[in-house]
Amino acid sequence: MESSKLISDFIPLMRPSILEEDIAAVVKVLRSGMLVQGTEVDLLEQRLTHFFDTPSTMVANGTATLHLALVALGIGSGDEVIVPAFSYIATANVVELVGATPIFVDIDLRSYNIDVLKIEEKISSRTKAIIPVHEFGLACDISEIVRIATLRNIYVIEDAACALGSTVDGRPVGTFGTFGSFSFHPRKAITSGEGGALICDEKALIDSVRALRNHGIESVNNKQEFTKAGFNYRMTDFQAALLQSQLNRLEKILFMKNELAQVYFNEIQSQNILLPVVPDNKKHSWQTFHTLLADGIVRDLIITKLKSKGIGSNYGAQCIPAQKFYQEKYHLECEKLFPNALHAYNNGLAIPMYDGLSKEKISYVAKTLNNII
Repeated sequence: MESSKLISDFIPLMRPSILEEDIAAVVKVLRSGMLVQGTEVDLLEQRLTHFFDTPSTMVANGTATLHLALVALGIGSGDEVIVPAFSYIATANVVELVGATPIFVDIDLRSYNIDVLKIEEKISSRTKAIIPVHEFGLACDISEIVRIATLRNIYVIEDAACALGSTVDGRPVGTFGTFGSFSFHPRKAITSGEGGALICDEKALIDSVRALRNHGIESVNNKQEFTKAGFNYRMTDFQAALLQSQLNRLEKILFMKNELAQVYFNEIQSQNILLPVVPDNKKHSWQTFHTLLADGIVRDLIITKLKSKGIGSNYGAQCIPAQKFYQEKYHLECEKLFPNALHAYNNGLAIPMYDGLSKEKISYVAKTLNNII
């Protein structure tokens, strides 16, 4: 029976689609002996610059992109940075790393993105930036966020870690703010294992980032000088080669993931599962297909049941101020201040989504959810 076959072939939450041509691209670099940041990184930067029509810089990982953006903007001790209360914890951690204070804002449960109606009340004289997240690959209300930020003279650093290929009215996310940050972790549409890209159309800022990622080295009078206290946040050439190979089929990957998402929308029928909402003017990259379970449904029990049926699943993101470090430092009442973020953290369920899946397997996941919830 088809169901028995599917169960025996475990369906993970995510599996990178690495093809033979991707492996060959990496092997070519390995055989060249030139492994660190070099020609392949330069070529990838050129391709992404063309893709976004905005200068790009490749770095070691997605967290490094956010860290570099904050450092380049001079944000540090005494400053505040607004972040969503529901995201991967790195969004807030980078603020802590530069000595600034993260100011949390609750989310809208329809999109899992920062609630724009609650941003202005959190802005103070110390607010220097906002890091809105395009959570799970769905663009936030970025135009409204940029409008608010412009009026208050605040930088916008778009955390588009999950959202390569996502758009608003046809415009790529990451191109609205001062900086756009992307990740190439294995759960993303294309991956280099670890890796990140930062885009910015202000030459002074992008030049600063390029120096900071490489120990602060800049060319001064045709001579390399250490002009900043920088980091080792370089991407390797074999990572860049792996990304370039996958970039050739990015649109195909995104198309397939959208096709799979439609199967979920058509076949998940349980009244105890709230499906995501995608506005007509937004293109979703489907880094995660994130659902919300009704109150009274024990999410961890559902994860266990799905695993017994050969299906991987997990929670989607953290309610950051509820995590141990942030609770011990700030003692914020999450139930009162961030009820939506806490609800999404406790009731959210991420289910399998990657382009290597067949529609039959997605259908099996949907039917299994209908039977157990």
